[in-house]
Amino acid sequence: MLVAGFPAGSFAANCYVVAPAAGEECVIIDPGQDAEAGIEGILREHRLKPVAVLLTHGHLDHVWSVAPVCGAKDVPAYVHPDDRDLLTDPAKGLSLGPGQQLFGGLELSEPDDVRELADGAVLELAGMSFTVDHAPGHTPGSVTFRTPKTQEVPDVMFTGDLLFAGSIGRTDLPGGSYEQILASLSRVCLTMPDETAVLPGHGDRTTIGRERATNPFLSELSPGGPGGSSPLGNRAVPADGPDKGF
Repeated sequence: MLVAGFPAGSFAANCYVVAPAAGEECVIIDPGQDAEAGIEGILREHRLKPVAVLLTHGHLDHVWSVAPVCGAKDVPAYVHPDDRDLLTDPAKGLSLGPGQQLFGGLELSEPDDVRELADGAVLELAGMSFTVDHAPGHTPGSVTFRTPKTQEVPDVMFTGDLLFAGSIGRTDLPGGSYEQILASLSRVCLTMPDETAVLPGHGDRTTIGRERATNPFLSELSPGGPGGSSPLGNRAVPADGPDKGF
């Protein structure tokens, strides 16, 4: 499997292009701010044809370029219904002050073809399978996408802003829930094998095993459990810093 990614825009949200191999069809995951040029470079370099855009959640730093990318390539966008309204009303997912405009009055629009994701759905796209896991907590409609293990590569999980290397997604924005994100981490992430590759929405790649052993937010969670408690308490904003976007 070919996975090429880059941090898009001032929020450095990771955008990924995934294909079985060079010269094949591909999917694009989370085209954020100013992502078009980076996507075009990857498509050209590897001779890829996109067939879909997948969105891990609806925050602006991950969906900024979804409409122009889908429109230019005539492909559908996939998003969970609980985050679909953020495609046209991104301010709803942010804590703006009275009268505060979003980036000078920025307006977004839905792509022409939007398809809604369901928990447990298996998407057969570009000759690959992506299993959808609904993982609320960062946003109500957050999901992960995972591809099955093969002889060549382990399971691969695109975690969006659910799980990062050394941290987890923030829960202090509208729709966020610390209890829900702990439950999602237990159910979605900690049930995966240690060798599972984690490609997060921000920052470096990691593995489930590394996060299980070293991530302080996971240390008291059990695989598949109700979420339990974190040794760091009920923190609204994990120590992931402002470079982790929204």
